[in-house]
Amino acid sequence: MEPIVMLGIGLLILGFVLICVEVVMPGFGAPGIGGIISLMVGIFLVSKTVEQGIMITIIVIVILAILVTVLFTLLQKRKLGSPIILEEEVLGGEKLESSDMDYLLQKRGVAVTDIRPMGKGDFDGIVLDVYSEKGYISKGENIIIVKIVQKKLIVHKL
Repeated sequence: MEPIVMLGIGLLILGFVLICVEVVMPGFGAPGIGGIISLMVGIFLVSKTVEQGIMITIIVIVILAILVTVLFTLLQKRKLGSPIILEEEVLGGEKLESSDMDYLLQKRGVAVTDIRPMGKGDFDGIVLDVYSEKGYISKGENIIIVKIVQKKLIVHKL
C-alpha cells in the first residue's frame, strides 16, 4: 500500500475520532472543524478518481451518520457520560441571613464612595455595599454599621 494512501486512511480515522469528540464534548468547535478537514483531506488522498472520491464521500457520510446516532443514543441513555450534563442535583447555597451578619454590627469604617443613600464602605480593608438611613454621607467620612435589614448594612455617620 502506498504511503499517501496510508496517510489518507490515518486522516480518515482521525477525522472520525475528532467528530466523535465534538459530539460528546461540544464547545468551541475546533475538534469538529479539524475532523471535517481531516476527512476531506483523507478522502482526497485515498481516492484516485473522481468517481472513487464520490463513493468514498458517500461511505464517510453514512459512517458519520451511524456514529453520531450511536453516540446520541448512548448519551441519552446515560451509558456514556457527558461533561455538559450535570449528573448530581445542585442545591442552592445556604442563604446568608441577617443573623449570620450580626458580627458586623457596630463595626467602624470609612465611606469609600459618597453614600446617598447607597454607597460603599471600607471596614478593616474589606469594601462592602452600605446604605445610609439618615441622608447623605460624603466620601472619606467615618461611618458605623448600626443595623442589618434584609442583608442590607445600614450605616450612620460618626
